[in-house]
Amino acid sequence: MDEIKQIFRDKQFKKLFVGDTDNTLIQFFRYLFVGGLAFVVDFALSYILFRFAFGEQKEYGWVANSLSFIAGLAVNYLISTLWIFKNSKVENKLVEFLSFAAIGVVGLLITIGITKLFEVWIGDKTSLFQIIAKIVSTAVSFLWNFFARKILLYTKKDNK
Repeated sequence: MDEIKQIFRDKQFKKLFVGDTDNTLIQFFRYLFVGGLAFVVDFALSYILFRFAFGEQKEYGWVANSLSFIAGLAVNYLISTLWIFKNSKVENKLVEFLSFAAIGVVGLLITIGITKLFEVWIGDKTSLFQIIAKIVSTAVSFLWNFFARKILLYTKKDNK
């Protein structure tokens, strides 16, 4: 928290965007942008697939979300590892990506579960259930993804 206070006190806002950092608040701030971009990719593709490829058939909401998830995951991994998380606990990049993806799969399961919940709850009232579910599940998944990745994959190694 002292580092953040110092940035604002000295008006060095560039540090929020540039340079390596292990500061969780700065990483979270950056992850808002990365997650936001991944969300836009995920949300837009989900909407396009659900509306146009699947003709708004409610039983395909989870398929649209699953496919769009993969696109969002790829964007998230690439930008996160280039801009936010520099100190991986995992040396092998394939294992790192698979671990990153596994955490994301939990986020996907959250998304699918919330989508199904909204389908049952309001699916017969409006086709917007899928969009509403996407917004709710995105917020929950965002928090899960950041903190799980930070703690499990990118917390600074202890050199003991």
